Amino acid sequence: MFIQTESTPNPATLKFLPGQTVLEIGTADFPSLEAAQNSPLAQRIFAAGSVTGVFFGNDFVTVTKSDDVEWDHIKPGILGAIMEHYQSGQPVMADNQAPASGHAEHTGEDAEIVNQIKELLDTRVRPAVAQDGGDITFHGFERGIVYLHMQGACAGCPSSTLTLKMGIENLLRHYIPEVVEVRPVAA
Repeated sequence: MFIQTESTPNPATLKFLPGQTVLEIGTADFPSLEAAQNSPLAQRIFAAGSVTGVFFGNDFVTVTKSDDVEWDHIKPGILGAIMEHYQSGQPVMADNQAPASGHAEHTGEDAEIVNQIKELLDTRVRPAVAQDGGDITFHGFERGIVYLHMQGACAGCPSSTLTLKMGIENLLRHYIPEVVEVRPVAA
């Protein structure tokens, strides 16, 4: 098994490409070891040490490290954990757990606007941020403000504010006049 790695715009996060499907549908975010209880793969990666977050996409795993350690010191352990997991035959998610992330539900008078927001996120934004090892999901819409949850490499990325304001906010305001601002929400 050959696992490729790619850097991301977030220097604390690396993207690992195992050459096989990680999740069939959706994404899964594990901001802590406690959150990883339903994923044998995420648990193995956290066990490698100095890992502060794990995120799964369709064909990639992004790993965020603590600031006090260099990639050269922990990358071999993470590669070993991923390889060991795939050789073990265990599932990525235990008990056929569905991926834990996705857009928040929203009903009410703004439902049509929210559906447009989700459609633009799914078709224009999420594929681009997945290339960088992350994901952005809809969290809420209130008084013209769109709240988005940033995951994987996007969470804590130095360029995430620029991505939100100059990219996503401009895109949504162009297509949906009711949108006046985009803000991130904490996990």
